[in-house]
Amino acid sequence: MKVAFIGTGSMGSLLIEAFLRSGALHPHQICASNRSKPKAELLAKRHPGLRITHCNAEAANGSHIVFLCVKPLDYPSVVTELTDVLNEGQIVVSITSPVGIALLEGRIPSKVAKIIPSITHSALAGASLCIYGSRILPEDRLLLEQLMSSISLPTAIRESETRIASDIASCGPAFIAFILQQWAQEAAKLTGITLDEAVRLGAEMLHGTGKLLTEGGFTPQELQRRVAVPGGVTAEGIAVLQNGLQGVFKQLIEATHRKYDDDLGRLDLLFGAKPGSGADKEA
Repeated sequence: MKVAFIGTGSMGSLLIEAFLRSGALHPHQICASNRSKPKAELLAKRHPGLRITHCNAEAANGSHIVFLCVKPLDYPSVVTELTDVLNEGQIVVSITSPVGIALLEGRIPSKVAKIIPSITHSALAGASLCIYGSRILPEDRLLLEQLMSSISLPTAIRESETRIASDIASCGPAFIAFILQQWAQEAAKLTGITLDEAVRLGAEMLHGTGKLLTEGGFTPQELQRRVAVPGGVTAEGIAVLQNGLQGVFKQLIEATHRKYDDDLGRLDLLFGAKPGSGADKEA
């Protein structure tokens, strides 16, 4: 099986590295294209046998799976480049949330899927969000999920859930890292602990908490009840969080959705599509 990666920026490179690290793909199975010559050459240098090109059509031609790892506003030009080389038997995977499956199916002959990855895949962990187009066959879905399961937990979602699911699975690591950073900075400022030690303890806490929630049978509510004894120190801290975080996540969700809707509108203009067609609006 040959796999092409159109774009080797932050997420494109991360996926390539993760697939190679997991053993799901070998360098000779990959062809990567990128406008930046140094980035592509660095990948090839690290992984002998990996083929690089600066022509997107060359990378896609003959590949079984084509990952589109470019920025949303670059999609129209990239799709135009690929239209003549893609065929009905290939699977094209978009990793960009605002680009709708129906929009791509209307412009290329290939089977189309959308898979939203996460930085957590570099640790061979986290959930990948999977949405399948109308041309995807059961065996295509199985192939994609087998590939993604080597670096993540493939999770099927509806396209209408793309933004909120991405907030949690894909943006979430940055949100949680920001909270940890703020917590550690205040801990270092107010007590004798060093910033590095506070971050290390927090990181280990997050690792253990994740295991309890995924493998230990705990729900978030059960974990809170187990730790926060009534009248204890943890309960005092929970009370502060309940007061301070009131409305924060509502604002966060509203902000990310506003940006998402703005991206959809700009994509519609670039593709010449009707407003609101950038992604499916399922009920």
